[in-house]
Amino acid sequence: MLFGLRQTNMIEKEREQPCHHPGVPETETPYVHFPTPNTYSRKECACTPVRFFAILSMQRSGSGWFETLLNSHENISSNGEIFSVKDRRSNVTAITQTLDKLYNLDWVSSAAKNECTAAVGLKWMLNQGLMKHHQEIAEYFNRRGVSLIFLLRRNLLQRHVSILANDYDRNTKQLNGTHKAHVHHRGQADVLAQYKPTIDTKLLIAELKRSDKLAADGLVGFKKIRSIVLYYEDVVSNHTKLTDVLDFLKLPNMKLSSRHVKIHTKRLRDHIDNWTDVSNTLNGTQYQSFLNG
Repeated sequence: MLFGLRQTNMIEKEREQPCHHPGVPETETPYVHFPTPNTYSRKECACTPVRFFAILSMQRSGSGWFETLLNSHENISSNGEIFSVKDRRSNVTAITQTLDKLYNLDWVSSAAKNECTAAVGLKWMLNQGLMKHHQEIAEYFNRRGVSLIFLLRRNLLQRHVSILANDYDRNTKQLNGTHKAHVHHRGQADVLAQYKPTIDTKLLIAELKRSDKLAADGLVGFKKIRSIVLYYEDVVSNHTKLTDVLDFLKLPNMKLSSRHVKIHTKRLRDHIDNWTDVSNTLNGTQYQSFLNG
């Protein structure tokens, strides 16, 4: 009860701010916020409206690269996989307390900008407590006016290869004894790309179905929340998709950049050790098109 009262008081405190933007359409007002951080003063930016967002994705779907693109915008602070820490997602109360701290601009991370941040959010993997508590979290998103950015990957076979390669490097630490999930230099990417996983074809289709279902469940579970759906392949090939994201967040358009270097750049067949077995397994199935990656 005390936590509920504190949360309600925080929301009411935000609403009591004298700030207002008459140019904001009535349909947009639930998504315009004026947080009052407990740890610092926003000073002259107190009346700079802030949009709340969450990037919902799956591991090895390009979300790390995508988030660095967003963070290159001077008005966006996206704070990484906050819920990769299990204690923060141990129950609904822990989750909402963490989100309250984030959206009140009291979360400290390298992504923090300044008092004039105009959009604040995080990257949240679907398997990090999100689907386990999706009803309560969806209600929270709706109540707090949080907008969702889904970033998914169409070719789940390419994602599977990336997962296996990343797991291999986590165990072998190929780059001078250090595990690198993402790299900033072509030479490092080429070293990591040399590993070609052997895929267990007996489990492959079941794994692809599991990934497919998780993404579909995420879209259905949060279908009533204001959202935009992006696919990694589209963002890579068409950078106007980034403009769509900035328009979605109602932020000024500017060129976004990232230091991330893509690891797997060859044909998919060149990154899988037992390509023939994989091809024979997927041919004639609903996942046959993945072989063209």
